Order: sequence, then structure tokens, then C-alpha cells
Amino acid sequence: MTDSNTPYIHALADVQSDHIGNGTKIWQFVVILPGARIGRDVNVCSHCFIENDVVVGDRVTIKNGVQLGMAFASATMMFIGPNATFTNDKFPRSKQHLDRAAITEIEVGASIGAGATILPSIRIGRHAMVGAGAVVTRSVPPNAIVIGNPARIVGYSDSGRVQDKQNARNHGPSETAPASRVNGVSLVSLPKVTDIRGSLTVGEFERSVPFPAKRYFIVFDVPSIETRGEHAHKACHQFLICVRGSVTVMADDGVHREQHLLDRPDRGIHLPR
Repeated sequence: MTDSNTPYIHALADVQSDHIGNGTKIWQFVVILPGARIGRDVNVCSHCFIENDVVVGDRVTIKNGVQLGMAFASATMMFIGPNATFTNDKFPRSKQHLDRAAITEIEVGASIGAGATILPSIRIGRHAMVGAGAVVTRSVPPNAIVIGNPARIVGYSDSGRVQDKQNARNHGPSETAPASRVNGVSLVSLPKVTDIRGSLTVGEFERSVPFPAKRYFIVFDVPSIETRGEHAHKACHQFLICVRGSVTVMADDGVHREQHLLDRPDRGIHLPR
């Protein structure tokens, strides 16, 4: 074993690259092709295969059996679980080689679960979590947790979901909405009137809705795996109501991140600028 200022390469590894960072450990039966670049303090466990043009950042953990296709690039401090595979060609054919491989990028702090498959031309956002066995066919936004085939978002890391204490089908009028830790975000309970004819709920502008409304838009026919939004407004306020079905709103002010479930027409959420 060498000191922390030099890489350690097991005698049974086949490392053809000269670009291996200090403190990196490469274990037995690892193959690294000449064009790969491995950062500092990386741990590459046994039976991994790393192709040309792969760039691995500092302090990355790569567990057993990982396949990194060419044109893969990772940031620092990320984790790749055992037997994860990163592909570089969506339509592979024998003896037909790509002129230029599609780049897959993994941002800082992301984690890839065991046995996950990542298709090319994808970005895994910072601190995102890819579940074990997931097949990721599209880019994953920062902090998102994705599972399944094809992978879909099921939550966000470090963001507790705020739930109503009372069941949505058994609530009274003007029930107090749960509070939010996210700066400026507020949930609003709208008046609800129920009689034999059905139920009615109303929101009065500049009273229930805390700003003068300029426009409205309605989002519908969204497949269950889709994520909308993923942006911030510099000047626009929004007031969101889910009139049918349910939607999870993830609010983030840069300090706190929180999920709110909207599943009833008398509950809205105010997202400030």
C-alpha cells in the first residue's frame, strides 16, 4: 500500500491511463482505458470497466462491477453503486461505431443505486438519488429521488413532506393549513360551502389570494411521471390549486426545501417571487 500522495493500483488491475489522481485506490480486475481521467481520492472497486474519454471527479466511490461508457463525466463527492451501467449509444449495432459519443454528466453529491442503468445524453443533477435497478431515460433534476423503469420522480432529498393532520375527505370549512418552513411560502385554506347540491369553494383576489391576479393557466393531461416547473420567478407570484387528482409541490428557497401535497380544491399554496 502506498501513501496518500500517490495512487494505489492493485497488481491484478489493468490500468492503461496515466491520469490517476493522488490518493486514488484501484482494486483487482479493474480495466481503465488510456483516455480515462480519474481524480483524487477515488475508490474504484473490483471488476469495473472504464472506457476512454471518461472523466471521474475527486472523492468519488465506484463500487464493484460498474461499467462507465466513454463520454461520461462526474463531479466530486458522488457514489455509484455496484453493477450500475452507463451507456453511450441509444441504438448500438455491431461494428458500427459512433463518430462522437453522447455525454452523460453526473453532478456533485449525486448517488446512483445498485444495478441502475443510465442512458446517454443525460444529466443527473446535484444531490439527486437514483434508486436501485432504475432505468434512467431522461435527465434528473437536482435533489430528485427517482425509481423504476422508466425512472420517475417520487420525492426530493432533504425535503420533508408537509401533510394535513385531517383526512382530505373529512375536513371542515376554513381548516387551518399546515405551515411551511420555506421563506415566503404559505398554504391557504379557502372557504368551502357544502349542501345537498354538492360543494363550492371560492377564492377572493387580494383576500384569499394575496396578490392581484394578472393571468391564469391550467395544466392537464400530464402523465404521472412528468415533472413541471423546475424554475424560479424573479417578480411573479403564483397561487396553485389542484382541482382534480393530486400534485406534489416542491418549494425551495435555497435554505429550506419542502414538499406540499395539493389534493383538494379548497387548499391552495402561495409561491412568492
